[in-house]
Amino acid sequence: MLSRRGRVLVVEDEDTIGAILAEALAEEGFEVRWARNGREALDVLQSWLPHLILLDLMMPVMDGEAFHAAQQRLSGAIAKVPIIILSAARERAARVAAIGAVASLNKPFDLAQVIETVGRCMQTARSSAT
Repeated sequence: MLSRRGRVLVVEDEDTIGAILAEALAEEGFEVRWARNGREALDVLQSWLPHLILLDLMMPVMDGEAFHAAQQRLSGAIAKVPIIILSAARERAARVAAIGAVASLNKPFDLAQVIETVGRCMQTARSSAT
């Protein structure tokens, strides 16, 4: 199903949080894929190009920073997909700056704020992609 609102890749290792985010964004009209770590996210990017990535920083297998570094080594549009950081990490501000995220949200998060931030960043991401 194609979404008029855009495509979002949620990268989150905690099942409850990932399910809540994926369901809430889908209910808002976004097409959503969910990966449980950076390595799964890279696999998703091989066959599906999102407009935006909602990325946790602290995950097993491949964390958010390692994912971003790997994403940057990929060719074409995949390397340029904007990222929103979602993290409880204390040093989040420095890590967000290092990744160059378009926005960041704290955990625990307010779901309405996540949806608003994704919607706002999606408008910019989709207009940049065209």
